[in-house]
Amino acid sequence: MELFLSPEELEALQHLETCAVEDAIETFELRARNTGFASSDVRCVFEELPPMVGYAATARMRSGERPMSGRGYHDRAAWWNSILSIPWPRVVVMEDLDEPPGVGAFLGDVHAAMLKALGCVGFVTNGAVREVPAIRKLGLQAFARNRALSHAYARIIDFGSPVMVGGMEVRPGDLLHGDSHGVVSVPRQLASAIPRVAADLAQRDRRVLAVCESPDFSVEKLRATLKDLR
Repeated sequence: MELFLSPEELEALQHLETCAVEDAIETFELRARNTGFASSDVRCVFEELPPMVGYAATARMRSGERPMSGRGYHDRAAWWNSILSIPWPRVVVMEDLDEPPGVGAFLGDVHAAMLKALGCVGFVTNGAVREVPAIRKLGLQAFARNRALSHAYARIIDFGSPVMVGGMEVRPGDLLHGDSHGVVSVPRQLASAIPRVAADLAQRDRRVLAVCESPDFSVEKLRATLKDLR
């Protein structure tokens, strides 16, 4: 049975920083600590926007070379319907297959407006985005390797299959969380527990910070606090 979050659970996750979400995930020891998140090659475009939470709708693209024939697009209605098959809120995750990626951008102002209309709250790619001011006005969060001035030969190769973006494997329907620090894939079986665990971890951090900021700080007090927390 698919595990999808209630609106209240999604809202609780959106109030957390992505670092706090990752810290909470690590306590469950469900996966290695160097997996499950995009590398620093995939950067937040709009650091001022609130955290992004949504389910992944996947696609793959190329832009660097002219297609052998035609424009190389799949039926766009089929792609749009594929996005709509994912529960709201939706995040399009697009793997750029070019080497190097990011020669041309698929996402610009028009495609951003389309994605917003399709219930998308974010766009994640190892490639490029363009027309950034217009995307900002739409309120669509974006994570990308770089900015580009042209579409070049941007075209969708396929959609609805697993993709790899910044070393992070993403499957359709995966739950993603992202902010100025980056993007992490959230195991859905843990998602409802993450806000509580994050709150516990934050309380532990505050105890350590209180000792460090105390006017009578000492190494002995710091050691005693850390020992107590363990």
